[in-house]
Amino acid sequence: MSIVTRIGLDLAKDVFQVHAVDAQNEKVTNKQLKRKDLLQWFAKLERSDDCLVAMEACGSSHHWRRELEKLGYRTMAIPPAYVKPYVRTNKSDANDARAICEAASRPGMPTVRLKTVAEQDAMMLIKQRDGLVRERTRQVNRIRGQLSEYGIFIGQGINTLRRKLPEILEDADNGLETLGRSLVQLSYDYIVGIDAQIELYENKIKELARSSAQAQRLQTAPGIGPVTAMTLIAQLGDMKQFAHARSASEYLGVVPRQFSSGGKTVLGGISKRGNSQLRSLLIHGARSVIRVAKNKDEKLSRWAVSLAERRGNNVAAVAVANKLLRIVWAMQTKEQEYRVMAA
Repeated sequence: MSIVTRIGLDLAKDVFQVHAVDAQNEKVTNKQLKRKDLLQWFAKLERSDDCLVAMEACGSSHHWRRELEKLGYRTMAIPPAYVKPYVRTNKSDANDARAICEAASRPGMPTVRLKTVAEQDAMMLIKQRDGLVRERTRQVNRIRGQLSEYGIFIGQGINTLRRKLPEILEDADNGLETLGRSLVQLSYDYIVGIDAQIELYENKIKELARSSAQAQRLQTAPGIGPVTAMTLIAQLGDMKQFAHARSASEYLGVVPRQFSSGGKTVLGGISKRGNSQLRSLLIHGARSVIRVAKNKDEKLSRWAVSLAERRGNNVAAVAVANKLLRIVWAMQTKEQEYRVMAA
């Protein structure tokens, strides 16, 4: 059997597919493996010292990369969009594994950074909180819509609903009968319960941020709070993976999408690539920067105010988010706190 130098691993829950090639890119094997046999097969495989195992970036890729690196393999995770062009003919596990193996051979192929367990813990905490916030928003919109069927209208905003629901429950003349009133009470109790859980998660995030020197440094920048700081750290690490600040902006999708050809450059809207949650947090932070910028006399605030006056708050918010990410890149790569620049 030839010496294996590169392997494409198609991940799954129970049945995995491996496609292995030698130094001449000739196929050595393409076979299925069950989860319980996977690591044992890799441990016994006759391979080169720097054998590379490539896989698509997915839910379990970080786990399998860590396990394979313990066995002495090099690993890489490729975004699925960059693997798809290498799939030949019909889609199957065997073809997918071969496509991953071939994509890994291309120079300059974009890859996903391997997260540490601590970074994954932080992301789990942040995503749990984000899921609760989304569920609370759904419940608020649901109860507002249902009450409108009774002619009871509540203004937008969760604070408005928190204030109005007790008043509605106490009003005996609003048309709600016993069952309807009890269901509104259950919805109110559910929202209060979610509020308590969100507060618990936010306290854990703040506690984690207080114990992180990187998070403390990031929070010296405007528009960066504990949640955004921890998300930046967990998602992007120390940011030294990006050669320059624009690469970080491109990765997160806060730069214009290009439609350029024949020497003519055409720029569209923002590309919205990368992590949507992190991009949203940065844009919300940018809105807070714009909101208080009129009261400040420093370079970033003056620029934000001028841009908002010329282009509107929405365009300015994305531009400021782009600027904040570039500031974060400089802070992380140089390991320095934010320095206010005079206007």
